[in-house]
Amino acid sequence: MRSDSAHPLQILATMPSSLTLYDSRTCQRCGRIIEWRRKWKDVWDSIRYCSDACRRQRLDAEDHALEQSIQSLLQQRAASATICPSEAARAIFPATWSSEMERTRQAARRLTAQGIIEITQQGHIVDPSTAKGPIRLRRGKHFPSP
Repeated sequence: MRSDSAHPLQILATMPSSLTLYDSRTCQRCGRIIEWRRKWKDVWDSIRYCSDACRRQRLDAEDHALEQSIQSLLQQRAASATICPSEAARAIFPATWSSEMERTRQAARRLTAQGIIEITQQGHIVDPSTAKGPIRLRRGKHFPSP
């Protein structure tokens, strides 16, 4: 059992040698990073969701529409331009866009995990799983060419 003050290298020493620092998954629903845990060592290959809530709320047509809206808005702008996630939410949910912002951020996190877009704050790329406050979206390395 490790203490909370354990050095990261000590923690890594307790992980199987087949795992690396980068052995993590992205939740298929919310796009947050799922870190490897010892209790999952026998079922790691089947882990797809970060929580029971995400497991219950599968992706639907509106989630895919949000992803398409983000890509479409970025396609219409200059290659270096950014968009606010609320623009995509307004395009899909004109009357209730503000209540759908978390869902829009989830779509952005999924696209970030695929390398299609990048999430930024004040012009700097941020970790989509931990970003708090206003974010902007821009084209990523794997953004589809027109």
